[in-house]
Amino acid sequence: MKEYNGHRSYNAWNVALWLHNDEDLYNLFNWMPEHFSLNKAVSTLLATLPAKTPDGAVYNRLSVKLAIQDEFEDRLVRFNELYCMEVTA
Repeated sequence: MKEYNGHRSYNAWNVALWLHNDEDLYNLFNWMPEHFSLNKAVSTLLATLPAKTPDGAVYNRLSVKLAIQDEFEDRLVRFNELYCMEVTA
C-alpha cells in the first residue's frame, strides 16, 4: 500500500486532518481518554460523525482509530500520572 503524507492512505490522512484540525471534532475526542477505552471512543465518534469528511473521505473504524490512537494514548498516560499524583498527595 502506498503511503500518503506519512499515513497509510489518502483516506487515513484526510480523516486525521479533519479530526485534528476541526476545533469541534478535536474537542469531541480530546476528553474521551478520561472516560472511554480507545475502542469505545472510536465507536462513539463513528456514531457522531457524518459518513464522510467535507473532502469526501470515509470515516471508518480504522481511519478514525489511526487518527486518534497516539494522542489518545498520550492523554491517557498524562491523566493517569495526574490521578496518581492526586491520590498520593
